[in-house]
Amino acid sequence: MLRRVSTESTTGTPELPTRQLRDPKALRAIAHPVRIRMLEELTFGGPATATELAERVGESPANCSWHLRQLARYGFVEEAGGGSGRQRPWQIVVQSNEWNEGEQDAELALAGDAAADVLFAREYEAMRAWRARARSDDPEWWDAPFVTQSIGWLTPEELAQLGKEILPILTRYTHRVADPKRRPPGSRPVRFVAWGYPAQSRQVPVPPDSHRNDHRND
Repeated sequence: MLRRVSTESTTGTPELPTRQLRDPKALRAIAHPVRIRMLEELTFGGPATATELAERVGESPANCSWHLRQLARYGFVEEAGGGSGRQRPWQIVVQSNEWNEGEQDAELALAGDAAADVLFAREYEAMRAWRARARSDDPEWWDAPFVTQSIGWLTPEELAQLGKEILPILTRYTHRVADPKRRPPGSRPVRFVAWGYPAQSRQVPVPPDSHRNDHRND
């Protein structure tokens, strides 16, 4: 689980350990589309070898093996035991990986931006892929998915608080990631994405009398 959070947010998930990413190298390690796809496959399908992942993500076993070693180096995956070489299985390290939106360190901020850009692009790609196949899915899944859009006027404090309130809802079922036995029959992995950001950049306040003066000059 990857989360970019506001500087004030320190809340993790109730049943997942939380790791704060403070190493730019660790953030750059996930700023790669293939690695994000591999992390997904390990999350959805459980432990897999480099050869098995290569078939799922369309890369060579050698390339996947190298990517896995890099992900392991920075604590995102680990060996699951058994096998050797490209036939050894790997598993995801089940944890919440977080980094701050308002990071002051320039190198860390750039690495965080790069990781966020890859993550956002992947989520948008996955949503478009789902929409393309939605009507060919089982009927009970036609109306269950949702997309919600809204606009409101908030202060920075209100926006940060709203993010904290949304988090427990989106992470309500994260315990099922680590424990397949807790997944009910008929369940599937479901992607959740939430964001809230200013719709406009900072604007210079308009003097109270400016509108009246403009009207008089018409």
